[in-house]
Amino acid sequence: MIVVSLPILLATKPKSKDDNVSERTHYFTTAKNLLITGSNAVERLMSSYKDVVELAGHTARVATMFTVLEEASRGIYHKTLVAKKEKASEFEIEFRGDQPLAKGKLIYSTNHEIILINVPIVTPNCDIVCPSLSLHLTPGQHLLITGPNGCGKSSLFRILSGLWPVYGGELHTPKNSMFYIPQRPYMVIGNLRDQVIYPDTYADMINKQVTEEDLRKIMRMVHLEHIVERDTFHEVKDWTDILSGGEKQRMAIARLFYHKPKYALLDECTSAVSIDVESHIYQAAIDMGITLLTITHRPTLWKFHSHILQFDGTGYWEFSELNHHSRLDLKKEKEELLRAKDSAQKENRLSELNTLLCEDMTQ
Repeated sequence: MIVVSLPILLATKPKSKDDNVSERTHYFTTAKNLLITGSNAVERLMSSYKDVVELAGHTARVATMFTVLEEASRGIYHKTLVAKKEKASEFEIEFRGDQPLAKGKLIYSTNHEIILINVPIVTPNCDIVCPSLSLHLTPGQHLLITGPNGCGKSSLFRILSGLWPVYGGELHTPKNSMFYIPQRPYMVIGNLRDQVIYPDTYADMINKQVTEEDLRKIMRMVHLEHIVERDTFHEVKDWTDILSGGEKQRMAIARLFYHKPKYALLDECTSAVSIDVESHIYQAAIDMGITLLTITHRPTLWKFHSHILQFDGTGYWEFSELNHHSRLDLKKEKEELLRAKDSAQKENRLSELNTLLCEDMTQ
């Protein structure tokens, strides 16, 4: 404004006959508007810089994800970090340049069995969590997986799901017969029906001859019928913000009941669900003929499993039948010891119980 006003206020040129106040005011107003518009444009440009940088970051991440998915489909994997040299392992990863070689065999079984023969559990940065794992599961053998944090429980699920490569041994899995449910399930953009049938589309649902009444029954099984009554299946909302943590986990279980796979890989997927509803859900899954592979710290779920796979956190494991009654007794003894006074006998017995239960001191 000052810059525009100075030539007018300090003008020394004699005024001509044609000069008038209205013309000078017109020029002044025009210049003022141009300056204001220009300053606003500069302000918007500066404020949008943060959004542009954020967009560039998201674009780079999406592009990297597409590249990794393309390479993974062709069996190409890269070592991204330096692996820790904490302990010697009987299994060693072979490299071609900086690319680790996945030399294991993935075989799709026709008898719906899961068989692991000397399969190592290896993280993306090539840390060997477990050098060799062998087990044999048949439909109806519900498996409980336990162990301290970082021992390879979730890593095993990623290998079974095909997210991570098989670096050695043989893995026999039924094709398209496993459904993985994480602790924090993904809510898609769409209506309520899309949340239940994900990753299917509405056309897939029609081809399977599934009706909305069938979806209502599933929602009742997971105690989410109130959402259907409130919003209907056709309501499009931001379900990530609308649903609570427990409702999201039950929605993921609803997807499991919709797809009815042979095996369900459950990774702490009911941690935010009440114990009574959780027990009802597990029993319903078993009644539907779904074989459960569960990672959980809740003793109330032990009774739904027939076998147990225990990792000790050092690369060793034990696969056996599960006697949930004796295991509950050990758990109760540990809880009583934790409440007792400190003593040498207490610490020794706690160490023994942690070894038997394959748990941390804090669990």
